[in-house]
Amino acid sequence: MAAASGSDRAQARSAGAQSTGAPPTSARWTGPAWTVRAAVRAFRRTHPEVGDEVCVALSGGADSLALTAAAVTEFADVTALVVDHGLQTGSDEVARSACQAAQRLGARSRALVVVVDPDGSGPEAAARTARYAALDASREGRPVLLAHTLDDQAETVLLGLGRGSGARSLRGMAAWDAPWGRPLLGVRATDTRAACRALGLDWWDDPHNVDPAFTRVRLRREVLPLLEDVLGGGVAEGLARTAELLRTDDDELDRLAAAVPVSGDGGLDVSVLEPLPTAVLTRVLRRWLLAHGCASPTYAHLSSVAALVTDWHGQGGVAVGGTGPDGSGVSAGRGRLVARRRHGKVVLEIDRASGAGT
Repeated sequence: MAAASGSDRAQARSAGAQSTGAPPTSARWTGPAWTVRAAVRAFRRTHPEVGDEVCVALSGGADSLALTAAAVTEFADVTALVVDHGLQTGSDEVARSACQAAQRLGARSRALVVVVDPDGSGPEAAARTARYAALDASREGRPVLLAHTLDDQAETVLLGLGRGSGARSLRGMAAWDAPWGRPLLGVRATDTRAACRALGLDWWDDPHNVDPAFTRVRLRREVLPLLEDVLGGGVAEGLARTAELLRTDDDELDRLAAAVPVSGDGGLDVSVLEPLPTAVLTRVLRRWLLAHGCASPTYAHLSSVAALVTDWHGQGGVAVGGTGPDGSGVSAGRGRLVARRRHGKVVLEIDRASGAGT
């Protein structure tokens, strides 16, 4: 007898689980519920490398619950990973309920308890770091589907615009950036809630999602509605479309930058860099700095290092921070990591004395 396909196995498992009364029946996959399921199906077709077995990051909220329900119908094997950040009273019970909801839908589930260490980065960033680390450690080689929606994408782009970011930030989140998949980037949050209602699923509303202490909450609840009103609607979709257009351009510029050679001693030949358009040059410099221990090159770093090529007048080096060439480590007592122009090249050095390049 022929082996069942992934889709057949998923349908069979879903049908079997329906005998418990938990997973949604096929008759309910209409309207917004079908919008969610169709987005997951399209994601799988577009990215076959995702495979038949996936994890879903489930918080218990409407977005991730709707994604889990759709994933169970479209993939052969689904495991819900529920991260308990421990930041709110009763978070363990929320995680337990989310795990039970996933099981009723026909998925396996695991609760992951993490310790969030702000470490100066703020609670949102610290929670995100802990969450992604836990998901990565628990996925067992499988991709993880995340429930970011079109609304989340619009907020990301708007944040980038407000901060004066470049294309790397304004391109927003990718639908597939292994091992992370985001099938719902074209789906509105109103549709995920409507899908849950249609499927008879009760979701959890995170109190943090209405707390104005968080910038994203004010963007979602104040700024975007005002823009929608002033501009006559379609703002969220327009911001998401901007991200998609910029992603295409940014990918091509990254491809051009990746083809620029680095000399054997780790430096960059000025003669190679000088003819490059600024958009390519700054990407070359960013890749080079990242590869040599500068963890987070800023606009100021890149502009100043680029001036060593485009506006050379014998200026001194540019302190760029980081761990130093080959991860050698730089401390205040040893010196600073500095980009400098020497003998027709841009090089990185541990700076123990000031002085211009040559």
